Amino acid sequence: MRIGYLVVLLAGAVFYSYVAFADLNFMTRTGRLGPGFFPRMIGGMAIVALIWAILDEMRSATPQDEEETRWSDVLVLMVLAVGYAVLLRLFGGFVATVIFLLVALALLNRGRHITNVAVSFLVPTGVYLLFDQLLNAGMPPGLFEIL
Repeated sequence: MRIGYLVVLLAGAVFYSYVAFADLNFMTRTGRLGPGFFPRMIGGMAIVALIWAILDEMRSATPQDEEETRWSDVLVLMVLAVGYAVLLRLFGGFVATVIFLLVALALLNRGRHITNVAVSFLVPTGVYLLFDQLLNAGMPPGLFEIL
C-alpha cells in the first residue's frame, strides 16, 4: 500500500513539474528569477526524493500478510486539513500552520511532545523566513492578524 501511495505522489510531482516547466517562466524580462524558478526546484527535488523512497521501499519490502490500514488516521488528517483551511482564513499562514502542526503531530506522533512543539514552531518560522523575508512573497493574511 505504501508503494502505491508513493507512486500516486510521484505522479502528482511529475504533473506539478510539468506545469512549472511548461507554463511558468524561469526568468523575467528584466533578468531576475521568475515565477517558475521555485516550482521547478520543488518539483525536481520531489521527483528525486519520491523515486528514492520508492526504490528504498521496494528494496526493504518483506512479504507480509495484510498490512494494517489506518483509515482513522486518514479521516483525522482530512478533518484537520479542513480545519487548517478555516484557520488559514481566520488567522493567516503562520498561526494556522503552528496550530495545525501542533494538533496533527500530537495525534500522529504521540509521546514526543518536545519534538512536536519544536517542529510545530520551527517549520512555520522557516517557511516565513523563506517566503516573507528572502523571496518577498508573503504569507497568507488572515482576518485577525495576530503576527
